[in-house]
Amino acid sequence: GLVTTMDAVNYWQKVFETNGIPEARESSEYIVSFVLGAKTFQSLSSRSLFTPLTAEQQEQIQQLSNKRLERMPVQYVLGEWDFQDLILKMRPPVFIPRPETEDLVSLVVEEESQKREKNSGLCFPVPTPHPMILEIGCGSGAIALSLLRKLPQSRVIAVDKEEAAVDLTRENAHRLQLQERIHILHHNVSYSSTQQLLLWGPIDFIVSNPPYVFHEDMASLDTEILCYEDLEALDGGDDGMDVIKTILALAPELLKDSGSVFLEVDPRHPNMVEDWLQGHPNLKLILCAVHKDFCGKPRFLHIQKQS
Repeated sequence: GLVTTMDAVNYWQKVFETNGIPEARESSEYIVSFVLGAKTFQSLSSRSLFTPLTAEQQEQIQQLSNKRLERMPVQYVLGEWDFQDLILKMRPPVFIPRPETEDLVSLVVEEESQKREKNSGLCFPVPTPHPMILEIGCGSGAIALSLLRKLPQSRVIAVDKEEAAVDLTRENAHRLQLQERIHILHHNVSYSSTQQLLLWGPIDFIVSNPPYVFHEDMASLDTEILCYEDLEALDGGDDGMDVIKTILALAPELLKDSGSVFLEVDPRHPNMVEDWLQGHPNLKLILCAVHKDFCGKPRFLHIQKQS
């Protein structure tokens, strides 16, 4: 008989559940709506829910669902994902941007608009140069490209040590026609990286969602992550702070006076980072704010260079 959209969603939900696939309903809805060219399942009209699928559509749903049955994350199954207001290409093993990271972007945008507001309130406003942003560990380009879109005057240097990530960021930048304002570097950031990163002069904002998972916690990550994503984009070493420390050690040389570092971290990190900064007073960096994610966990750090 005829298979409608609703039939397909229900069928694959059952198959996923039987096979222990997490988020069975959501996975099924994402795949079916993607094949129908809809953004979300909720956006499908009630008529289309009961419209029979073509043989071709059924075949495509089957192919994508088979990938999901292999525990491939749905973002890789579909080959694209939304972040902020952008549709980004996704492919394994490049790190998949998480929804909470959208808040990291918002914090940078907020800080920049506050800086501009302060300046315009002065008797003699100083001409503010366009913000220069450095993203360390750009992955798919989600953070860098969102910032370019939200801050039309900004320029970004995006760095990743994985070639697959650099290629994907470049591809996404071109698709979104933002390639003119971004410089993408294939580079493993280390204590001697200063020169390469000062390509366009001193930086206003360093932003990063670095690898911050404590090494001992890696084994307990979801199968989807362990089998498909680049684990080096997650593993932050014994204390989850390997890359965080490198970024902070470099920051004073890279940042303009009163420049900022915005980091996404593990909820255990804010206190650890504060202690570490106190142990390195020569860096002249202060942790000026800790922001919570939408689950109420301390997740984002705003660190400022003292001028």
